[in-house]
Order: sequence, then structure tokens, then C-alpha cells
Amino acid sequence: MAKQNAFYAQSGGVTAVINASACGVIETARQHGDEIGTVYAGRNGIIGALTEELIDTSALSDQQVQQLRHTPGGAFGSCRYKLKDIDSHRSQYERLIEVFKAHDIGYFFYNGGNDSADTCLKVSQLADAMGYPLKAVHIPKTVDNDLPVTDNCPGFGSVAKYIAVSTQEAAMDIESMCATSTKVFILEVMGRHAGWIAAAGGLAGQKEGDAPHLIIFPEIPFDRATVMARVDDCVKKFGFCVMVVSEGARYADGTFLADAGTTDAFGHKQLGGVAPTLAGMIKQDLGHKFHWAVADYLQRSARHLASATDVEQAYAVGVAAVKLALEGKNSVMPTIVRTQESPYAWEIGEACLSDIANVEKMMPRDFITPDGFGISELGRQYLSPLIQGEDCPPYVNGLPQYIRLQHQLVAKKLPDFEP
Repeated sequence: MAKQNAFYAQSGGVTAVINASACGVIETARQHGDEIGTVYAGRNGIIGALTEELIDTSALSDQQVQQLRHTPGGAFGSCRYKLKDIDSHRSQYERLIEVFKAHDIGYFFYNGGNDSADTCLKVSQLADAMGYPLKAVHIPKTVDNDLPVTDNCPGFGSVAKYIAVSTQEAAMDIESMCATSTKVFILEVMGRHAGWIAAAGGLAGQKEGDAPHLIIFPEIPFDRATVMARVDDCVKKFGFCVMVVSEGARYADGTFLADAGTTDAFGHKQLGGVAPTLAGMIKQDLGHKFHWAVADYLQRSARHLASATDVEQAYAVGVAAVKLALEGKNSVMPTIVRTQESPYAWEIGEACLSDIANVEKMMPRDFITPDGFGISELGRQYLSPLIQGEDCPPYVNGLPQYIRLQHQLVAKKLPDFEP
């Protein structure tokens, strides 16, 4: 069979290690030049395929590709753009196949989370229905750690490390001043439906009384009276209270504490800031002096504090995606399989996209303490290995040196298309 080209795209919110997966894809494809021709990257994710804005990665030197491994953000551009169902938006999917045909693309590597897995599955199904030979492989990526089947998701370990460290350091700051100043500190972290990132803050506490004193999970219904009583008790007992709260914290009826009343490009509720909402409750109910912070993009872009385990796994799934495609696998995703707890060990597995797409993995209840405000020993055992090791980028003049690519686009062959 004649060799074909490959298309790689990044999707959704980026991570500190998504480019390590890109590095794995490109390096492995280059090692199999007899089977894979050029690797094209979509400029701004799947939109790059629809608009036929394809970045020629063969223009990158081996050194530049290697530099991707320690560079945060999305080197080729990402997007929040979900393809709709095939029946009502068939033209979009057919456009993708047209672009793939025009550029002799036989391999589709889509690097993203739940919605991206769904897109990858649909593209694979349509290509099959149209008789177009395409190997579609999804590459896992999400800081939310909510993809099913895989033990954990590349991107999560680094954000978990950042939140654990930030919680520890902020707690030391608050404790040193609490006698005469701030009594309550609230750190808001990402996690719309699953509390994995909030749980990572719990790694900062090693013994009774250590911060965080409360973790507010989406999986545990929020009860204002119970939370306020716990906060007040911590202030009286320890002199201060540190809270880590997931942006998706919600009441028993499912209403988000911080529902902004709008939706994003994927149709998800826009959340308007749970930390200030909680701070307002503390002011009104308890009167304690407080400060709050939102980790926001800082948590997912902190490559300087990346987990070495996370970097290694992100690179490995990129490598595995190419190998799976070369084995003839289609509509699959490489997974991370935990093979041993102590010492921690893992290997690469695979899963069908039909078992991944549009399925979210929540925090198991037994990973959370019985009172609902902390992580259990089982939760700590799961989380701890994922933040291990440091993989520092090179520094020059006190700043990390990251690569910013000049996108070299290939010539278009098709008429313009409006996504």
C-alpha cells in the first residue's frame, strides 16, 4: 500500500503537556517515513481542516519538534468547536473527507477530550460510509481527567501538581498572617462536572489540621449551612481555613453555585466564579476576613511545574496513536493502564471510541472522605503518583524557553468553506 499523509489537530482547552503528544506523533511518524508521508497539523484545531489551513510540519527541524515536548499551550492552535450531528450537518463532515482526499490524508489524529472523541468517532464512521480509507485515532487530553476507560488523562497530572503546590504555599501564607488578617482563603479550580482537580488540592495536606480544610466537589451536593459551620469551626480550631472549590460546585437540585446563565461553544453552562460566590456567603454568614483566587488558565499552562509522569504519558500516547494507526486500528484511543500501585507503574492500552465519546468519569465516592470535604486514603493513593517528578524546561535569563512556531501553510486545493 502506498504511503499516505497524516492530519493532526489539537482541540479544546490546552494543557501544559499537549505539545508533548504532538511531539510524540510527529517524531514517530518520521520514524515510519516508508508508511507515513507528511504530517499536516490543523491550524486552530479541526477548523484548520474545514478551512483547509494545513500546517506542514515537515518544515520543522528535529530540534524544533523536540522543543514541543517542553512547550505549553497549543503549538498549532486549538479551538472550541464541536461538529454537530452528521444528519443535520453532513456538509461539515463531507468537507473534512474532501480535504483529506485532496491532500492524500489517510491518518487522522485528534488530540482532545470528550467532545473530540465524539468528533473523531463520527469522522471515522462517515469515512467508512463513504468508502474512504481513513485510520482515525483519538489522543487523550484533558485537565479535567474525566475520560472513561483510561486510568488518567494526560494534562491532569501537571494541573494536579500545580494546584497541590499552590494550595500548600497559599496556606503557609494565610497561616502566617491569620492572627491579625485573613482568616479564610478560597482557591477556585477547574472542573465543571468532575472534582478531580479540586481533589488534587488535598495532596497538600499530610496530617490533621493541614490545609486544605475543605474541598468542595461537584459530586457532593453543596449545603450552605453545613459548609459555613465547617469553615467557622476551622477558624476557631486552627486560626484559619483554606478551601479548594471546583468551579462546578452545585446544590442538591443540580444548580451550579456560579451559573452565569449562558453557554459556551460546546453548549456547556458558563460558570461565573464560584470563589466570589462562596466569599460572599462567608462575609454574610460569618463575617470573617477572606481572600479568594481563581487558578483559571494559570493551572493548565504552568509548564514550569509540570509533572514528569504527565509529560512522559502525554508523549507516550502520541507515539502509541501513530503505532495503532500503522497496525490498522481505527476508531480507537490509546489509554493509560495502571499496572502497579507501589512502586507506581503503567503501560499503554487501547479502547474503542464508542466506549469513550460523550462519557464523563466522575470522582468515585470512595475517593472522597465520608464527610464529603476531603480526599480519602484511596483517593490519595490514586492521585499521588500522577504528580511525581519534575520535568523543567530550559531557562535563559531567568525565564523558561518555549518555542513559538511559524506556521507554514500548504497551498489550498479546494474552494473556500465557511465552518
